Amino acid sequence: MHVSSSTALTESVTDAAALRHAFGAFATGVTVVTTGGPVPHAMTANSFTSVSLDPPLLLICVAKSASMHRFLDGSSFFGVSVLAAHQEAEARHFANRYRETGAAQFAAVDVVPGELTDVPLIADAAVCFECDLWRTYDGGDHTIFLGKVLSMRQRPGSDGLLVYRGRFASLEQAAA
Repeated sequence: MHVSSSTALTESVTDAAALRHAFGAFATGVTVVTTGGPVPHAMTANSFTSVSLDPPLLLICVAKSASMHRFLDGSSFFGVSVLAAHQEAEARHFANRYRETGAAQFAAVDVVPGELTDVPLIADAAVCFECDLWRTYDGGDHTIFLGKVLSMRQRPGSDGLLVYRGRFASLEQAAA
């Protein structure tokens, strides 16, 4: 084994800003998580991943302090729209904590109802999933919500929107 000298800094994991910056070194996709019902809600999230093919499961992580947390707790279904590279405006809209609430927050964005659950899904997203809330797990200051995928629709050839070091990018931009 070759041991090289490194200029890397060791920082405290209790420094939230440093930890957030370190986590930002991992490029992720950008999603909008939605709930339906009489008071629909949405939020931009990048804590999303596939979990299992059989049964088909995915997970999202939501801060316990986020409004979305209580909406997910009170819902049987949720949607995940994996945003396409051209949907930075949608990502920013649902990340804005000062936007209107309820159905009004969807007025500025094209949405389609999920075929099985009626949860709002972002039109023209790279992929949309409708999920049944399957399990929840404590994740520190977040809750891990596992969803059993009930349906999905994909836009062939659509690249996803990325976030890296706190900035949005497309695959094309990342490759340049």
